[in-house]
Amino acid sequence: MAWKNQGGSPWGPGPKGPWGSGPQSQGPKPSDLEDLLRRGQDRIQQLLPGGHMSGMGIALIVIAGIAIWLLSGFFRVQPDELGAVLRFGKHVRTVQPGLNYHLPYPIETVLLPKALRVSTLNIGMTVSDDSGRRGRVVRDVPEESLMLTGDENIVDVDFTVLWRIAPDGVGKFLFNIQNPEGTVKAVAESAMREVIGRSDIQPILTGARNTIESAVHQLMQKTLDSYGAGIMVQQVQMQKVDPPQQVIDSFRDVQAARADLERLQNEAQTYANRVVPDARGRAAQVLQQAQGYKEQTVAEAKGQAARFLSVYGEYKKAPEVTRQRIYLETMEHVLGPADKVILDPGSSGQGVVPYLPLNELGRKTTAAPAAPASQSGASR
Repeated sequence: MAWKNQGGSPWGPGPKGPWGSGPQSQGPKPSDLEDLLRRGQDRIQQLLPGGHMSGMGIALIVIAGIAIWLLSGFFRVQPDELGAVLRFGKHVRTVQPGLNYHLPYPIETVLLPKALRVSTLNIGMTVSDDSGRRGRVVRDVPEESLMLTGDENIVDVDFTVLWRIAPDGVGKFLFNIQNPEGTVKAVAESAMREVIGRSDIQPILTGARNTIESAVHQLMQKTLDSYGAGIMVQQVQMQKVDPPQQVIDSFRDVQAARADLERLQNEAQTYANRVVPDARGRAAQVLQQAQGYKEQTVAEAKGQAARFLSVYGEYKKAPEVTRQRIYLETMEHVLGPADKVILDPGSSGQGVVPYLPLNELGRKTTAAPAAPASQSGASR
């Protein structure tokens, strides 16, 4: 082979390595290393007062090193961060945004989690930015969104969880959980499935969203607190609640039929609300009229009975006088409205031919009602 002609080694005829299998490294020679150390000492002596290494110079070097070491403890916390100061690996305190100080390494170190930033977690869907359409693309994740309701129906639920690190839970967040986002996602999905499993499908699809969001929020916070996660759930928002895509058309038909049923029931109730009060009003009016007629009849009967008793009492006292008075009152009542001519059969009436002008009496009878009107006009 070709390398056999070059001294029996594949690396050429040069010097071999320490095991005889490779070229020997070309490091600095001992003389070069001594020159390098000598030049370093010369530079240090130039910086020291007096130009030579003395006790004072060593002390200054030590003091400068200590000062630099102490100054290395200053650090800055950004506005959306909180600083967790660790002393020999143990969390001792939490500092706020701004310029802060901790004992230099290795005594104390600092971790800077984004504790003041609210994180958003989508469950049941994935949201991505589409640069071509200049918008957001939402894709459904059936493995997370399909849930079983309490009445054994399937519902497709997409929701969003807003969470952040609790102000007093930075240490718990850093050391008690390994994957914060995965933990929040698992707890949120479990809480939503539990709440959906206790509810029927109809309230879930209509007016129970706020109740479900509140229940999931409370259950998530309780579970995370039991884990000691140091996470605070800000809000739970249900984005979409629909039946599965395979049966959504049939479900909409059922919803339309239920809407028609509710509309007809409302119309019937409206008609009943209009007719029943009217009938009740008429019934009350008839009852009031009957009651009034009853009271009037009873009062008249009582009055007539009282009058009869009073007349009877007077009659017992003076029968002739009472009989004559009753006769006169009766005749006055009967003959009062009628036109009449009285002929005295006495002496002055002898030889008089009775004449009764029936035509004139008839005209007087018809003209009698107009007389009061003419008199009233004359009085004006």
